[in-house]
Amino acid sequence: MSEKPKNTIKIMQKTVFNTPVVTPVLRAISSAFLHFAGWRAIGKRIENQRFVLIGAPHTSNWDFPLMLMVVLKLELKLHWMGKSSLFMFPFGSIMRWLGGIAIDRSQHHGVVDQVVQQYKDNPQMVVLVPPEGTRSKVKEWKTGFYHIANNAGVPILMGYLDVAKKEAGLADFFYPTGMIEQDISEIRKFYKDKRGIKRQNAD
Repeated sequence: MSEKPKNTIKIMQKTVFNTPVVTPVLRAISSAFLHFAGWRAIGKRIENQRFVLIGAPHTSNWDFPLMLMVVLKLELKLHWMGKSSLFMFPFGSIMRWLGGIAIDRSQHHGVVDQVVQQYKDNPQMVVLVPPEGTRSKVKEWKTGFYHIANNAGVPILMGYLDVAKKEAGLADFFYPTGMIEQDISEIRKFYKDKRGIKRQNAD
């Protein structure tokens, strides 16, 4: 029997996505804001919420609040990975309530195993991982999201935003085969025609 990773990351079970009274109000506000801002939320409610969600292109600080509103409207119960400095006092509790998981980037070895363990411990689990890892221009995607999905035996849901169409949401599921280079190349084809908020930061 395998041992759980040491210093396992902790997640908050009661978040902005499933807090009585508060969540329905925020969902209504998010829907109204998206409507008046001219953005469409693409996708439908998913019953079996057990997958890794990726979001691209990631080119602006506005990506996160926009995706947060879309996720609220589509009723996902989401967690997301962020650098540990975002969780420093006095903002730590708020960030975790927003679904955040603090990640120490200087200790990246073992993070994949720790997130995989969370999938083993929780029958319903969605973690958002931006494959670009940064809003700056990048040529290569980080592969953490792929290893998490492959090792946990869960699919990857392709989330996106496209400022050209003013739409953001959820597209198709991708099921990892274990052939990482081929799979990531196939996933990236979907994002080729998606335009980020800051085009100059797109790959």
